[in-house]
Amino acid sequence: MGDNHVRWKPSVTVAAVVSQGGRYLLVEEMTAEGLKLNNPAGHLDPGESLLDAVVREVLEETARPFHPEALVGAYLARFRHARSGEDISYLRFAICGEVGEAIAGRALDAPVQRTLWMTPAELRACPERHRSPLVMQCIAHHLAGVRAPLSLLHADPSLYGHTAT
Repeated sequence: MGDNHVRWKPSVTVAAVVSQGGRYLLVEEMTAEGLKLNNPAGHLDPGESLLDAVVREVLEETARPFHPEALVGAYLARFRHARSGEDISYLRFAICGEVGEAIAGRALDAPVQRTLWMTPAELRACPERHRSPLVMQCIAHHLAGVRAPLSLLHADPSLYGHTAT
């Protein structure tokens, strides 16, 4: 490979899987391919744990506080964006939990247009509207009862600038 080899790095994302009354919380967001449905999700920021990230993303995209309960899964997928031709691999950590009521007056982060609650059947009926195949895959695992303890998602203190003693 030589010294000039650039290490491949997937883009790390988090997604929330939230179910209430048989419906799942989704966001409708503007993308280069038009309006698409996604789980509340986004990129992991520097100095942030996976749990910090998913709580922040849910608040930003739905204006609701999120209380993580379990890990649903880790998903690796590759996407070639139709318009830009960009080739990106995503490593998504899906975390299920509960949301509180929407915070009055809190705006949703662009590009989110609105939030909505959809049944699995409604979602299965419109795969062309999904931001990625991972939207339904995370929900399918959640429906199947897949859960792992949040303790599997360890964040070392060095992440926050602390050093071991």
